[in-house]
Order: sequence, then structure tokens, then C-alpha cells
Amino acid sequence: MNKYKVLLTHPLPADWLASVSGEVDWVVGPDNCMGISPEVKACLPEVDGILSFLCDRISGEHLATAGKLKVISNYAAGTDNIDLAACSRQGIAVGNTPGALTDATADLTLALMLTLLRQLPQAAEAARKGDWKMWYASRWLGEGLRGAKLGIVGMGKIGSEVARRASGFGMEIIYTGRNPKPEIESELSARYAKLQELLAVCDIVTLHAPLTQETHHLINETTLKLMKPNSILINTARGAEVETSALVRALKEGWIKAAGLDVTDPEPLPPDHPLYAFSNCLILPHIGSATISARRKMAEMACANLMAGLRGEALTHCANPEYKEQLK
Repeated sequence: MNKYKVLLTHPLPADWLASVSGEVDWVVGPDNCMGISPEVKACLPEVDGILSFLCDRISGEHLATAGKLKVISNYAAGTDNIDLAACSRQGIAVGNTPGALTDATADLTLALMLTLLRQLPQAAEAARKGDWKMWYASRWLGEGLRGAKLGIVGMGKIGSEVARRASGFGMEIIYTGRNPKPEIESELSARYAKLQELLAVCDIVTLHAPLTQETHHLINETTLKLMKPNSILINTARGAEVETSALVRALKEGWIKAAGLDVTDPEPLPPDHPLYAFSNCLILPHIGSATISARRKMAEMACANLMAGLRGEALTHCANPEYKEQLK
């Protein structure tokens, strides 16, 4: 039986791909490399499918050389790294993995809140340096979650799970998005508000909206100045939703109290970037989905989307259903 030739842009554990191993010949890109590497770019004209990572920018230029390509299966919930319009024009299906990383990302969001509120990095660093001589009554004082106002920007799957967790901690939930969610309001006593009001009243603001033209640099100098000086910004969505230069100014000049970032712009953030100089800015290397169960589930979903696209079947999770119009 002839196997499908598929580009896997970066390595994944073999057992995560076992369900398709008998049907696919993999061309595997290198580890520790952003984007589609030059050494595998040359194989694009030959591949039937691509299993891509969110760090891979797949543009119309790439697609122009990929004449046999039937499907791109993105190992991510979002697809902002892929030119969906160009894929649709060429009749290429694009799959993604929504839902697989919801719990993991929601958990990390709460972890960032607690870490910053309780000043855990500062306390741990003091202990490591020997600045722990006794039990101190008034050092490393933080805040609790109970009674705090949490502003959620984007009440989708992840935002909703963050809200449920936060409600369990006794937080007051305020949210914004394209439309109110009456079911969430009823379940969690949450309140819908416009972005400007949310920023002005909330103690913690956490971003969970998809990256679109409307959300690009949603958090900028103007919106950061609306936030309270003792507020915290959390971003586990996409780095480009925050204007990085404005965040540097906000931390430097005290517009907000702290920031927790699992995503940055640019990404990865260079080690000499000024954001690293702030002790009240916690930066993680995009690990929102980094649990074994979430990453394995993402691989299962990505493989299922990949095989469906290769066989000309409907993808379980398709980001551009309009691609079918080009196949008629």
C-alpha cells in the first residue's frame, strides 16, 4: 500500500503518532527551530499533508509550491499562524485541536494569578539567596483571590473554565466578548461589561480571546492606562494581543502592579528583552497546554484531522470549511 507523504514540522513522540504510523511516511523537521526549516521546505511540492506547530507560519508563498497538498493539521487550538484564505482558495483543509488544552490552560491561568498575588518568585529567590533568617510578619505579603474582581476577556471554552475555577476561589467574575453569555451569568453569577469598564474595575484581567484583527494589540497604552495601579494582567492567549512596548512602559511607570505572560510578542522573547528586568513580570515559554494528557490528546486530534483530510473526508475540527467549495 502506498503511504501518504506528510511533513511533520517538528518532532513528536513516536507513540503519540502510532495511530497513523502504518499509513504515513513522515518527513520530520528539526527540533528547536522556529518555523518551517529550510532543509524541509524543499519537500513541500511532494507532500500530501502537513502536521504543523503553532510556531510555523504557513503563508501563501509556502502553499504556492505545495501542489499536492490536501490538508494542514495544526497541532494547536488556534490557526492564526496559517493563511486560511489562501488554503481555502487552493482547496486545502485546515484542522485544529480545540478543547484538548482547555483544562491545562485554565489551570495555568490560575497558577499565574496565585504566583503573582502571593509574590512566590520573590519569596523563593530570597530563600535561595539566604535572605531567610526567621519567620517574618511583614515580608513577602501578598493578596488572596477571595473577593477579588476578575475580568475575563473572551468567554470561550478556556475563559469559561477559568471563570469556573475562579468562582470556586470566591472571586467576582466580570467578562467581555462579542456577545453576553446568559448561561455563564446564571451558573456563576458573572456579569457582562464593556472592555473599558472591565479594565477600570477589575483587580486581575486575563486574556482568552482568539487573535484577530480586532484583538491585535487590544491591550495597548490606552487600555493599560484604564487599569487600576494595583491590578494584574494575565495573558495565556496570544502574545500579539498585548502591545509589548506599552506593557514595558506600564510596568516601568506603575500603571499596573504586575503581569503574567505565557505568550509574548515576539515569541520566543529574546533573553535580553527589557520585560525580563521586571521582578513583577513573570514570563513562561508558552506552556499553557504543557501537560502530558493535553499534549497527547492534541496529537490524537491532529492525527485524526490529518487522516480525514488525506482521505478526502470531513475533518472533525475544520477551521476553513469553505475550502470544499474549491473542490467542486
